[in-house]
Amino acid sequence: MVLSEELVRQFQEDGAVVLRGVFSNHWVDVVRRGIQHNLEKPSLNGQWLRASETSGIYFNDYCNWRRIPEFEEYVRSSPVAEIAGILTKSKKIRFYHEHVLNKEPGTEKPTPWHHDQPYYPIDGDQVCSVWMPVDPISLSSSLRLVKGSHRWGRLFKPRLFATSEDYDLMNPDNKDDYETLSDEEMDTKHQILEWAVDPGDCVVFHMKTVHGAAGNSSMCSHRRVLATRWLGDDARLATRPWQVSPPLKETFKEGEEPSLDQLPILWEQKL
Repeated sequence: MVLSEELVRQFQEDGAVVLRGVFSNHWVDVVRRGIQHNLEKPSLNGQWLRASETSGIYFNDYCNWRRIPEFEEYVRSSPVAEIAGILTKSKKIRFYHEHVLNKEPGTEKPTPWHHDQPYYPIDGDQVCSVWMPVDPISLSSSLRLVKGSHRWGRLFKPRLFATSEDYDLMNPDNKDDYETLSDEEMDTKHQILEWAVDPGDCVVFHMKTVHGAAGNSSMCSHRRVLATRWLGDDARLATRPWQVSPPLKETFKEGEEPSLDQLPILWEQKL
């Protein structure tokens, strides 16, 4: 995998970049089959969200890669881990989890503005998500990202996708470390990055980059995406004042590296 210095610079400065045609038809087919498997047999984490009774369903589910062989094949053998390593300038990359996002035709339910890192028990700057579609996605239905927001030095409270409300605090002593995100600020005061994408493309974004999406404006096509989360050299375990999502099963001390059993290293830079 060869990514230009300009693409690496763009990711580092803007917090998001689109990569065109980096996944072959084989990998698109593998992921598409995995998503269908997940839709047919969701986990306990699965959610089915609607904006109204007549709207299409927004389905999401995560942490199924160990039981869905297509997802494990993709994260271990496709270029995805190397892409994450190169763009985060890491010597090694750990896999955190995968997240299926499917918006049926005519889904009105938006993805609220948020950024990912506060949901997770993870701190660090060499961290990213790779958002990989298996359907053509128009500009009106695609991911929207706030340019440079990963460099603001701000952390926002996680939001529930079902209601757009903030997570409940479990430790009120830490409430001042996190801001309530303003939709008006994101919609009107910052530059938005957004791209129409096709199968084989992907959008890579920093875990602190604020992002969201509208519903699916197509009345004939699904908007199926597999997002995978990746942790580079400086990622360390952290506590949050709410129930993290997804949770880690093992106990840990803040500032430790994640364990290999739970978050395996799937790519290392060749010397």
